Amino acid sequence: MVIPVAEWAALHDLVHRYAARVDERDFAGVARLFGGDGVLALPNPPRDFGPVREHRGPEGVVAALSVLEEVPLTAHGITGVVFDPGDGPASARGRITCVAHHVSPRDGRFADAVWHLHYLDRYAKTGGEWRFKRREVHLDLIETREVRATRLGR
Repeated sequence: MVIPVAEWAALHDLVHRYAARVDERDFAGVARLFGGDGVLALPNPPRDFGPVREHRGPEGVVAALSVLEEVPLTAHGITGVVFDPGDGPASARGRITCVAHHVSPRDGRFADAVWHLHYLDRYAKTGGEWRFKRREVHLDLIETREVRATRLGR
């Protein structure tokens, strides 16, 4: 079974808005992309590459993402999206691949912790709009790069 084009486009927009709002540090805006009881499940790197911490509801999502306030610059690039129908007409599943850059000062320079990851998502359509029901972050690879220059400086 295939997701209709209009629904696919709405889901595509949802996952890209998540990335953009994280990079803009609009954590309340990210939380609004989740249903009222939505769950954001995160890993605990470098020990755990799979989701081991669950954050429920808008307050949980905001609290989970607030740790990024310590990272001056992030850049999330969505590299692949696959959507499948869910268990009912108002549900869907997704596998989203992403490269997430986390740029921070280190030893008088900037370093980029690059996370290659995929999200396993469950979506629910409520009030005519798609929302995350559950978003799991699965890390595949972490690398660190030296940064020559950023909009933050050199």
